[in-house]
Amino acid sequence: MNNDKRLQQLKTWLNTQLETDQYLITVASADASFRRYFRVQKDDQTMIVMDAPPEKEDCKPFVDIAKKLRQTGINAPDILEEEHEQGFLLLSDLGDTQYLSELNSDSVDRLYKDAINTLIKMQSTSTSSVPAYDRELLQTEMNLFPEWFLSKHLGIELNDDQKTLLNIAFECLTENALQQPAVFVHRDYHSRNLMLTSENNPGVLDFQDAVSGAVTYDLASLLKDCYISWPRKQTEQWIEYYLQQAHQHQLIDTHFQFEDVIKWFDLMAVQRHLKAIGIFARLNIRDNKPGYLNDIPRTFQYIIDSCERYTLLKPLQTLLQQVKITEKLNIEWKPLP
Repeated sequence: MNNDKRLQQLKTWLNTQLETDQYLITVASADASFRRYFRVQKDDQTMIVMDAPPEKEDCKPFVDIAKKLRQTGINAPDILEEEHEQGFLLLSDLGDTQYLSELNSDSVDRLYKDAINTLIKMQSTSTSSVPAYDRELLQTEMNLFPEWFLSKHLGIELNDDQKTLLNIAFECLTENALQQPAVFVHRDYHSRNLMLTSENNPGVLDFQDAVSGAVTYDLASLLKDCYISWPRKQTEQWIEYYLQQAHQHQLIDTHFQFEDVIKWFDLMAVQRHLKAIGIFARLNIRDNKPGYLNDIPRTFQYIIDSCERYTLLKPLQTLLQQVKITEKLNIEWKPLP
């Protein structure tokens, strides 16, 4: 880190904010964007400092949404100091224990119910200052799949008939998202952005891209996580647990029952997973972050499972089988258990 110009600038800013240079700074994490995070230890206190290069990232949405979530009672970081022009934020520390490292057959039900309880609170948050998850954004996200995964990663160029199949599938998935009740959507609500905390579990991170959109989006992010998966029966039990509360909090009208919501959920997850696979390929090709490629087979299995369950997804199934996607990924075309 000694030759890191941004880090030297960050330390200079920190020295002023903390009124000392007597602290220890270590790498906390980096995410899939251009942001990175450092842990600062001063005496017996730890804090997190975000480095978000202003030419690449805008700190303002993170600050605004963090304050909004904390007002709702959600365990988001407290903004201790902020310097938007340089792209530095000093935050309270939610610890270094991600949900992902703690999820197992004994802990998962308790941890996911905590996450669902928090999700209900988050979905009740005002959407007044966040953009809409509209048709253009939904389609732009899905287009990452043919552009970065099929074309640039696998070298597959679709013919006109195959492009038509993909467009039919995209339209189906877009309509599914737009017909759902609109709520506050975190947009990346999964096991790597949820921190295990001793109080008000979980801590919630990486919410700066929040939008107003489909009620099942964050639930799909959580329960069909790209980084860990669970049996279908167990997933359906958590959806039922969520739906009971969503009805109570009037997030979903009671005339929409489990059969309606699980269809919304499954199709919403396909939209998200097409986007995620495109992003994973882009991270490898553009950003030299190949680790996410390991998560593509699991993510694709979710899509295959939904193609088997819903005739609406027949065009997508036909396309994926034509390009022999399972052979290229060394996975099987069969429903998940």
